[in-house]
Amino acid sequence: MPPPASRTAGTPTPDSPPRDPRTAVLRGLANRCPNCGEGQLLQGFLTVNAECDHCQAPLGRYPAADGPAFFTMTIMLLVLIPLLGIVWTVWRPEPLTLLAITGIIMTLMTLALLRLIKGAFIGYLWANNEQDRGA
Repeated sequence: MPPPASRTAGTPTPDSPPRDPRTAVLRGLANRCPNCGEGQLLQGFLTVNAECDHCQAPLGRYPAADGPAFFTMTIMLLVLIPLLGIVWTVWRPEPLTLLAITGIIMTLMTLALLRLIKGAFIGYLWANNEQDRGA
């Protein structure tokens, strides 16, 4: 008997093979669909495509919410302390110069990491089938 018509591509069935979290996370890091690895996961800077252009997997059903922001902030705060120490020890800048240098570096690193972490996070959610099931 064929599967019900309401199922969409990328939605696991009871007899489908398990999803590999490592592959899904790596594909997410590369801004690729965790299902096929061909279509784009994100459009623009942080907007998740509703579905994959290549395999029609429902990517918009995996809500990243605040997870990527939390992990990005945690990583950046762990980088901030050694960064302040290294910049202060090597160059001994004035306090306002130190603030400007570290502020620019931290802002650029945060923006770069946020997109990567969001892609990896959605890949992980896809691998574990953690969909937004509605209210």
